[in-house]
Amino acid sequence: MSCCAPGAEMALEVADAASAVPSSDEIKLASRALDGGCRQTDLSVPSVHCADCIQAIEAALAKLENIDSARVNLSTKRVSVRWRGEQVPPFFAALSRLGYQAHLFDPEIQEKDRALSELIRAVAVAGFAGGNIMLLSVSVWSGAEGATRDLFHWLSALIAIPALAFAGGIYFRSAANALRHGRMNMDVPIVVGVSLAYAMSLYETINHGEHAYFDASVSLLFFLLIGRTLDHVMRERARTAVNGLSRLASRGSLVLRDDGKREYMPVAELVPGLRLLIAAGERIPLDGDIVSGNSDLDCSIVSGESAPKAVGAGAHVQAGTLNLTGPLTMLATAAAKDSFLAEMVRLMETVEGGRSRYRRIADRVSALYAPVVHLAAFMTFLGWMAASGDWHRALTIAIAVLIITCPCALGLAVPIVQVVAARRLFEAGVMVKDGSAMERLAGMDAAVFDKTGTLTLGRPKLLNASSIDPTMLAIAADMAAHSRHPFSRAIASHAGYSGQPGVEPVSEHPGFGVEALMEGNTWRLGRRGWAGWKARTGGEGKLGGYGGTVLSKNGNIVARFAFEDALRQDAKATIEQLKKAGVSVDILSGDTAKACAEVAKSLGTDSFVPALLPSGKVEWIKSLTRAGHKVLMVGDGLNDTPALRAAYVSMAPATAADIGRQAADFVFLRESLLAVPLAIDVSRKAGRLIRQNIAIAIMYNAFAVPIAVLGFVTPLIAAIAMSASSLLVIGNALRLQGVASNAPARMAPHGCSVIGGSARMS
Repeated sequence: MSCCAPGAEMALEVADAASAVPSSDEIKLASRALDGGCRQTDLSVPSVHCADCIQAIEAALAKLENIDSARVNLSTKRVSVRWRGEQVPPFFAALSRLGYQAHLFDPEIQEKDRALSELIRAVAVAGFAGGNIMLLSVSVWSGAEGATRDLFHWLSALIAIPALAFAGGIYFRSAANALRHGRMNMDVPIVVGVSLAYAMSLYETINHGEHAYFDASVSLLFFLLIGRTLDHVMRERARTAVNGLSRLASRGSLVLRDDGKREYMPVAELVPGLRLLIAAGERIPLDGDIVSGNSDLDCSIVSGESAPKAVGAGAHVQAGTLNLTGPLTMLATAAAKDSFLAEMVRLMETVEGGRSRYRRIADRVSALYAPVVHLAAFMTFLGWMAASGDWHRALTIAIAVLIITCPCALGLAVPIVQVVAARRLFEAGVMVKDGSAMERLAGMDAAVFDKTGTLTLGRPKLLNASSIDPTMLAIAADMAAHSRHPFSRAIASHAGYSGQPGVEPVSEHPGFGVEALMEGNTWRLGRRGWAGWKARTGGEGKLGGYGGTVLSKNGNIVARFAFEDALRQDAKATIEQLKKAGVSVDILSGDTAKACAEVAKSLGTDSFVPALLPSGKVEWIKSLTRAGHKVLMVGDGLNDTPALRAAYVSMAPATAADIGRQAADFVFLRESLLAVPLAIDVSRKAGRLIRQNIAIAIMYNAFAVPIAVLGFVTPLIAAIAMSASSLLVIGNALRLQGVASNAPARMAPHGCSVIGGSARMS
């Protein structure tokens, strides 16, 4: 069994067609814009092999100018390159020099799994040939001599030729490509071992020798291919969550033109600003806003809740959700590659590329494999030649050493656990960005929660709308429409004609509120201390000193707003579980002490810090870090982004602002906060399984190599042992699929209200 990705040596037609290097403009169009002027380009590289290939590609690309990072995903055979500047780095040329043919990844192209088909055919051919050679060998072992023995040997040699050429072609092409470009990979020793076994047997046949090992040569391939096929199947099974997500993407949509004409367009051609017609039974192709129509949506992919969600004009919908009952007209707000569904697929696919500490150790050890194993086999050959003088026996033992020392188990130890863990978390509604995030989550010992939108659902209701002057309420709603803050959305829902001109321009100040100009007056909606900077003037006296969210005109407070919000499902149970696990929990909020105290009391804790600016949350996290804690930050919203980045590891709900989701290491899709302790539990179990797998791989080599060097292992037994060690590692990783949350179900009543009479923007 090889730890190389199955089928990597095949030249796919799509790669052949794309052998010409794309232009800079094509590369830029296919790239995604990230924060800070960075771009990410995803390349499909069908010939990615193993840990050696990963290290070679990442090292070569890292040396290029303006490259921030390069990550290889072995399962998807994809390379994600992050780069800066207007000049596109020559990553195609760098890959070509290494012998890897690459093309721009196109999510619209559904490539058939040809690797599995070729592997199955190769197993069949090797098994058929090996079985027939075994039957011929029985006659030789039974005492056939002279011409009869030679005839059976020659028949075995002829049967082995097509088996080696077809079934062994997978390994021969891989090894030849590596050697042609001055590299070594894990298939080279296998090719050397198989070739030497066949060559030695052919030599014996030509010279009328008693022993030939054609059966061992072909059977060796047979067992290697069985292990490789099972490896491929298990990897694909672990990644079915990603494939299922991809199938939720719509293939296209009916576009309503300005002149009233209707045109069906593929999803790749849909751009923001188009009006789309979504019939009942169709999936939403892009993120967007409903313009007209009423319907029920199946949003289980986003929220994990099976109950349909009623939507109408003004509602925001996300790609992948299913329109159930009525036709809708929507305005697209994002391209397909920038949709929520595409983001989830990308998160799932990046897990295996994460460079955790264990992954780096395994990669470094695997990179030393080729030179060490060849040296060990050569020294074994010389040692046995010196000890016995029998080159035949010395060469057979050296072949066994070549095969049995392949560190396939070590190469699989980390990535297979990361892939299985990512799927387990996805099934629980948690998206993971990379394997290193899981390792960091397993090591956290302090948790910090934002209040609004995290511990609460972030969908507050305005309580005192009837007591606010309608004109002031309309102006506030107009301003609030420019912000995604939960309190802003609650105010914006009360929009109505006020007889006043529109407010513009409007600017948002994270952690404070929004500011606008109208007829020369400065209007502010948000934090009282910021908006009402003229103390005790205007409407201040009438408001009786209330804090919270206010509307001010030129610094004079003219309206205040009171909200209520509902706790997120199972928030109390989550806090209790974390405390039982020995994790300290703090609630950080920009809200008033009164509002925070009410939430903390509902959750059964008294550890909260109110009235914090975004910088205050960062400083609190830094103080915990200086005290030796590894902090998990759970938050949403624009003002939580600095804290998410400052924490050792971070999580955000799917309802968070885009920048918040990008900053977080984990994104949970459902309303229940039990996703937090579950993610910690799975990450810790994954860490234990990784350590177990590395121990298994080390123990295997520690026992197997000396036994092979001492001559107690034949090449056939070596192949079986190597495959068994790899399958043991994979089987151990699959134990994660049975991990279940130990959380008590529904300990906190859904929808319990938290009244924040003086709540403000947090």
